[in-house]
Amino acid sequence: MIPDYQSIFLPLLEYLGDDQPKKIRDIINGLASQFELTEEELDSLLPSGNAPIFDNRVHWARTYLAKAGLLYNPSRGIVRITDEGKSVLQQKLPRIDNRFLKQYQTFIDFQTVKKKEETIESPIASISVSPDERMEEAYLEISNVLERKLLEAVLEMSPTFFERLVVDLLVKMGYGGTVNAAGRATQRTADEGIDGIIKQDKLGLDIIYLQAKRWQPGNVVGRPELQKFVGALAGKGAKKGVFITTSNYSKEALDYTAYNETKIVLIDGIKLSRLMLEYNLGCSVSKSFEIKKIDLDYFEED
Repeated sequence: MIPDYQSIFLPLLEYLGDDQPKKIRDIINGLASQFELTEEELDSLLPSGNAPIFDNRVHWARTYLAKAGLLYNPSRGIVRITDEGKSVLQQKLPRIDNRFLKQYQTFIDFQTVKKKEETIESPIASISVSPDERMEEAYLEISNVLERKLLEAVLEMSPTFFERLVVDLLVKMGYGGTVNAAGRATQRTADEGIDGIIKQDKLGLDIIYLQAKRWQPGNVVGRPELQKFVGALAGKGAKKGVFITTSNYSKEALDYTAYNETKIVLIDGIKLSRLMLEYNLGCSVSKSFEIKKIDLDYFEED
């Protein structure tokens, strides 16, 4: 099990207890062996996929211990214990956490934020996940709520609106250019099982046909519906289709493979709302935050 970043404090300090400077990568590898982490655990990434979870937690543990004055960086990528850090190790403590580090004023200063002449404690002080993880978890929580709201909004609209929405989404995803040039919803009186048409490229060398089912959750799309769609594609001489529903698909539908060379992509309600969020369809940016890091190249001296 991957330890939380506070559980890394003491093992990290002990790893540096020989008073020898060590590279951060060697520290990560050494601690990974000490915690007996599996390859799968070491490969586990943050929700954003930007970095391994364990590496991220070790980096934050190093930062917190450094802010408390228990270790320092004599040069880039190198970590070494301080005299105060050695003194802490001599206490033979069973654990070091944020509560312990609060005895150091430099750590308290690090964990406080001044706003409008009021000093408030950072909320990350009392949690076990790293600040990066907390930020990403908050983002995912907000995104999940918005995805549900998007799907609810779509379900309130008419089937005709939904067919246009499907075309709009694929255009935003880069198919064919503009809505006028790339795709359209077909006339409902003569669609022959096709709800929309989209050009795969701006020149219109290939056409993708769409089937859109604005069905309530629980009204599952089964294999017969896909077979009908494949038949409609055959009638058009088409080889590619996208089937989009606001509900989901039965196991038989998911296991269904179209005959010949026909390729069908299935998109359910969850994936639909995520694509709408990703491509800003039916939603807009409310706030944006930039998470910055130090530019180490700038501080390089010749």
